[in-house]
Amino acid sequence: MNMDLILFLTLAAVAVITAVSMIASRNAIYSALFLVLNFITIAAIYLLLDAAFIAMVQITVYAGAIMVLFLFVIMLLGAERVEAETRLTWQRPLSLVLGFVLLAEMVYLLFFHGGGSLPVVHEFEGAFGSPRSIGLVLFDSYLLPFEVASVLLLVAMVGAILLVRDERKEAS
Repeated sequence: MNMDLILFLTLAAVAVITAVSMIASRNAIYSALFLVLNFITIAAIYLLLDAAFIAMVQITVYAGAIMVLFLFVIMLLGAERVEAETRLTWQRPLSLVLGFVLLAEMVYLLFFHGGGSLPVVHEFEGAFGSPRSIGLVLFDSYLLPFEVASVLLLVAMVGAILLVRDERKEAS
């Protein structure tokens, strides 16, 4: 086992533990902090894959901007704790069944389908994943989907503002 594999397995274990801790935590603020730690761990895994641009985007966009919004909403609404009566009884058995299905799929893929060997990682050219190459592909080949996504996000933002404005008028 080389050092990259050991580091990857360690980061993967931390990512899984923080994801489970995020789901299991009763305090919404702790859940958000576990999610931040998970985002940082995933960014470190991207760095192991030599995808520095995606790692920095992961930290900047998700761990930075999105999590600040989550924490702001949690503290604004005062929803630090989940109430026990809002729990649905069918969620736990369903999650256990789906977890066992996922575990069975992983065991099948690792031991029976692939012959017990991990896939070979191919080396990429030096400019792969650089901001320049991502920008060229994004604005050349995928310009229309990029613009459609930006319009959808703009419409969602305007809709959220209008929903909040109407609620404030009704409350007055």
